Amino acid sequence: MRAMFATARLMLTALTLAMVTALAAPYPAWAAIAAIPDVAEETTTPTPPTAAIETERDADADARIAERIGAIFAAIDALGAVEVEANEGVVTLTGSVASASDAKQAETIASRVAGVVTVDNAIERDLAVDRNLAPTISAIIDEARKLWRMLPLFAVALVIAAIVMVLFRWVSGLNSLWRRITPNPFIAELLQSAIRFVGVLAGLYLALKILGATALLGALLGISGVIGIAIGFAVRDTIDNYISSIMLSLRQPFRANDLVVIEGNEGRVIRLTSRATVLMTLDGNHLRIPNSTVFKAVILNYTRNPQRRFEFDLGVDADDNPLDAMAVGVAALSALDFVLNDPEPGARIREVGDSNIVLTFLGWIDQSQTDYHKARSLAIEAAKAALETNGFALPEPIYRLRIDPRSAPLPGTPQEVRDRPDREVAQPEKPSRKPRTAAASDSTAPETHVSDLVDRERAAGGETDLLDASKPIE
Repeated sequence: MRAMFATARLMLTALTLAMVTALAAPYPAWAAIAAIPDVAEETTTPTPPTAAIETERDADADARIAERIGAIFAAIDALGAVEVEANEGVVTLTGSVASASDAKQAETIASRVAGVVTVDNAIERDLAVDRNLAPTISAIIDEARKLWRMLPLFAVALVIAAIVMVLFRWVSGLNSLWRRITPNPFIAELLQSAIRFVGVLAGLYLALKILGATALLGALLGISGVIGIAIGFAVRDTIDNYISSIMLSLRQPFRANDLVVIEGNEGRVIRLTSRATVLMTLDGNHLRIPNSTVFKAVILNYTRNPQRRFEFDLGVDADDNPLDAMAVGVAALSALDFVLNDPEPGARIREVGDSNIVLTFLGWIDQSQTDYHKARSLAIEAAKAALETNGFALPEPIYRLRIDPRSAPLPGTPQEVRDRPDREVAQPEKPSRKPRTAAASDSTAPETHVSDLVDRERAAGGETDLLDASKPIE
């Protein structure tokens, strides 16, 4: 039992040394290790050119063949125990070797000797632990010695790689230089990251070049590419958002403090970051929208054009003249100070309802001087008051009720009324309405509370803002 544990411990130690040596050895060592055929791997014996078998042979030909093959095997340590016999050009190989690859090698060598007709390979594999393990341990020790001798070269390669990486990192840290090359801070950050990545690759390449293992860099890059593709599929949403941030920083679809509507979300723009667009809603709340959504969304910008049109509907009685009602309402809108004369206010008939005619009134305001919602509210009040003052009724929905003569009379109805087939139900009179006029003292100044909140937050700093007022807006 102790012998088994000792053997297992020895094999584990040998395997560990082999892994360390393979990882640290330069390219020639890798090539040497790769050139050793695996015991379990099937190797193909080269087939010699087909030649005619001689009918006459020298009497000592078999002895010369056996002597020549034996001499070759004696020069190879792994084949020293192989015995050779030749008879009429047929070579028989016996004995034992440490691996199946050695047996194949012996057969290949024997078949290449002139005068050999065929090879009968009867070599057996020697399964003794000491014979199989000793060559491996010897090879590991040799590689460890080579590694020890290579340590100074490895240190030099490591120092050079570190110097190159530090140099590239220093260049990427020159913020003023990259800001001059590209004023966009997001693009400048991308360039700096790319410079640092190139520095790492350059350092690794020089180090492997010094160690003679540049082929290893190609293998690492290939593996990194495969891993990168797999990660790319896994985080494609993040990559989509990252690319959208780049495009938005270049396109500049809005400015800071613009009133926009993005995917149904209305608010004032606080900043554009590398991940999201931050809005301040009209309720004073923060709203973060991923840039991938913003880039593909329909954006409505109310601030881009200072002039904005409002509209509202009013219904007049079906018996009234709608054209006269339109003229009265438009005149009332034109009399308001905040309604622009160019373009002029207008009106149109929207539809004819069951009990009224619906009119749509329109007017324009300057958003830099007038609040949209305040102006619309006062315009509705002014148009409604003007219509009522000029005798136009704004009726409520009217429902006509038909009472079946066969239905039971209402309680409290006189008998003579009950007996009348054409009895009528009295309709209540409409209450009189007092015309109202819009208060001239009502202020229509723009609401600036949310805008002031945005300005204060931008002044306080925070995340990097990709909005640049010096660039043309899309």
